[in-house]
Amino acid sequence: MIRTGVQQMARGLCQIMGREISKGNFNTNIRQQMTPRGTFQLPWSSINSVRTMAVLPWPFSFQPRDFSLPNLSWGSDMRRLYEHYNSQCEVETDDGEKKWGVWRRLPSYNRSLKYATGTGRVSFTWMECVCTKRHALTTYCGVYLSKIIQSKARLFTRNIREQGAAFEYVVFVNKQEQKCVCVFQAGHLLEGPPGHVHGGAIATMIDTVTGTHATYLSGPVMTANLNINYRSPIPLGSTVLLTCSLDKKEGRKTFVSCQVTNTDSSKLHTEATGLFLSITMGDLLGG
Repeated sequence: MIRTGVQQMARGLCQIMGREISKGNFNTNIRQQMTPRGTFQLPWSSINSVRTMAVLPWPFSFQPRDFSLPNLSWGSDMRRLYEHYNSQCEVETDDGEKKWGVWRRLPSYNRSLKYATGTGRVSFTWMECVCTKRHALTTYCGVYLSKIIQSKARLFTRNIREQGAAFEYVVFVNKQEQKCVCVFQAGHLLEGPPGHVHGGAIATMIDTVTGTHATYLSGPVMTANLNINYRSPIPLGSTVLLTCSLDKKEGRKTFVSCQVTNTDSSKLHTEATGLFLSITMGDLLGG
């Protein structure tokens, strides 16, 4: 039933876009992307890594929320550490000009790109798009349909709408020093032992931050091994600092270590090491 419904949506999209093309509304968007050999070039140059983002036209375009920006749920420690690192993301020269600092704040959204492959092609399933107007419509419909299918998918750490209820965090990276820090405030929905953060929530944040750091240094990766030692419990609602550093790189392997401490780094809560393997998007999609 689901497959039939999706196919019907795909055909409907093709019909709508076919009518628009016949009116001349899509001529600029599609004809300009045709190569001299008559093959279709995607509206963006290429998709070679997970870092490349494609922007879809109406009706699926929207301005996503950046979860790494301060909100009303952030406590004083969370805000203080945010300002400390964010102030180092941009510096002013003696001439009064602003330039990038040693740290970069990474924006954080609640969705992943679902239709990119390592070969620069759009990947989609459950799709039978019969379009006689333009072969390019098949690709366009694939992008649109993939957006519809994945519309309910959310990142695990960003799937709670209530601000401050679960994972509140912001990540800063320093490529020059090959370091990464994450300011993390644990909400009331992350309770494990009474009054303290669940060990699984701590592991989730360690995996998220070490994986982000490995991706920033090595490109797309997946976790191969995560070894965690819990030293002392984290009080629920408190703010902690996750500090990651690169240990070494060997071929496809990236080794990262991480420490979870209180805000002044005087108390060690958790320490971990992680092994990450470089991949292509084709690996994820079976290409």
